[in-house]
Amino acid sequence: MATTNSDAAPKKRLIINAFVEMCSGHQSSGLWRHPDDQSWRFNDVEHWVELAKLLEEAKFHGIFIADVLGGYDVYTKSLDPAIISGAQWPVNEPLAVVSAMAAATKSIGFGVTASTTYEQPYHLARRLSTVDHLSKGRLGWNIVTSYLDSAARNLGRTEQPQHDDRYAQAEEYIKVMYKLFESSWRQDAVILDRKSGIYTSPDRVRQINHKGKYFNVQGPHIVQPSPQRTPLLLQAGTSRAGKEFAAQHAEAIFVSAHAPAVCAKNIAEIRAAAKEQHGRDPRSIKVLALVTTILGKTEAEAYKKLEEYRKYASHEGALALFGGWTGIDLNQYGDGEELRHVESNAVRSTVEGYARFAPKTSKWTKHTIAEHVSIGGNGPVFVGTPSQVADDLETWVREADIDGFNFAYALLPQSFKDIIDLLLPELRARGLVWDDYAVSGGTYRENFYEKPGQTGPLEEHVAAKYRWKAGVSKEEHAIPE
Repeated sequence: MATTNSDAAPKKRLIINAFVEMCSGHQSSGLWRHPDDQSWRFNDVEHWVELAKLLEEAKFHGIFIADVLGGYDVYTKSLDPAIISGAQWPVNEPLAVVSAMAAATKSIGFGVTASTTYEQPYHLARRLSTVDHLSKGRLGWNIVTSYLDSAARNLGRTEQPQHDDRYAQAEEYIKVMYKLFESSWRQDAVILDRKSGIYTSPDRVRQINHKGKYFNVQGPHIVQPSPQRTPLLLQAGTSRAGKEFAAQHAEAIFVSAHAPAVCAKNIAEIRAAAKEQHGRDPRSIKVLALVTTILGKTEAEAYKKLEEYRKYASHEGALALFGGWTGIDLNQYGDGEELRHVESNAVRSTVEGYARFAPKTSKWTKHTIAEHVSIGGNGPVFVGTPSQVADDLETWVREADIDGFNFAYALLPQSFKDIIDLLLPELRARGLVWDDYAVSGGTYRENFYEKPGQTGPLEEHVAAKYRWKAGVSKEEHAIPE
């Protein structure tokens, strides 16, 4: 007997984010030249407010804002290709614009990238908590360890710390942040007693006195508990050290690969480690894959768009981005020379992904890589009708066990308008996306998990052990180490 829709297992409801950066083009180098692209307006606050309002109206979960702290100067051993092509250069600081977007919206979340390698935790905790307050709890922190030597040379070093050393520092860093966010203020510390004149009860605020290998932080946190206290914790990186970090700390993981098989094993390993080593529900970790969609009402219309976009794409810009991501200067490779597997101190999982999987039509040379990266960066590009693209997305969900997507753009905002007008109705018809926010005006975490009241990390999460709850004395709640 045929299985009816009512008999079938319920489909996974997807998390839908927009993936942007405060620059032109972002993952699609050179597309700022297209007459319909507006990404070059990234210096205008109105540009970001318009985008946030557009995406919230369409019920996107969040806007994921990438960031880098240096230029892409590995390719040709020069910054010039990035400067000329506008390949994530120039790029502005992302946290600054979130308050403006939040003031114009009510429910959409904002995931902002900030590095543990170059930022003092006390200072970053202050900035994150401030924006969590101003956004009414709609902030997420994308925890990265940075990968560009160009950043290191501008921030007190001659080169990046070694890959695993960066993660060792990140492990101590995140514990300092938990202590500041969760342990230094009791939830009910601020009493605002106008009669007695007491703003904050001093016995409900304490120093954290963290003394470690990388950081010494006395505390207390200079900001009172924000709506989420700890922002929603996002993480990108599936190297060995990255997976260990994610299994313990990440609530969402961002993966970028050109095929689901590249990341399926890593995702399974992270979920297993989360359960076996840290007592977490592996399903509480949501994995989001980078994709770029080029949609048409017909397949021919979609491919006509792709052909047009390729006329504006910058291969030099794409090779500049690839050099920064991998540490490999493809200018040193001959035209037909195949990419070799190399050890990388940049994004190690990206190098491994290219080394393990060849493109469909040929081998990875600098020309096939430039063609691949020039639209969509290091993620797949799905071209076709809404039904065809929805099929592609379902393949990724099924084969890689992911929970949603970070949608990059070819054109901004047109790519997102195409998703809204063409793709989302198809996904809704398949029961793959929600109709509205689970909590109108809720925090990022409440809507991310679709759990009203879940403003802080889940009880099983390591951060929950640090929380100094209302009514609990200092003696009853020691700060975890």
